[in-house]
Amino acid sequence: MAPPTMWATKNLTEHQIGQLTGLLRVIVDSGGCSGFQYKSGIVLSFFLNDHHSIVEKSGVQVLVDEASVSFLKGATLDYEEELIRTGFRISKNPVAEKGCSCGSSFTVKLD
Repeated sequence: MAPPTMWATKNLTEHQIGQLTGLLRVIVDSGGCSGFQYKSGIVLSFFLNDHHSIVEKSGVQVLVDEASVSFLKGATLDYEEELIRTGFRISKNPVAEKGCSCGSSFTVKLD
């Protein structure tokens, strides 16, 4: 993760409500221009269950559900600030054959 990505993730997940901590959740869902799309958001620790995995790198934790792990293995999470969009983005995904110009949709490589 690049330094801006680590900063943004830590900043978002440091917010607490009582004893609950927020985690950045990244999932892959069907849909989008190319067949699959990335989605992200903050999930409170209260809602974690056995279907979630916590991936940690450089001290930053990201929540991924079981169904999305195989689609995100080896991918890079970036935080970008642009005129049209500011937020998290998946880049360099070895599972993706091609992506859409929107940056949130991709086609899976078929072996």
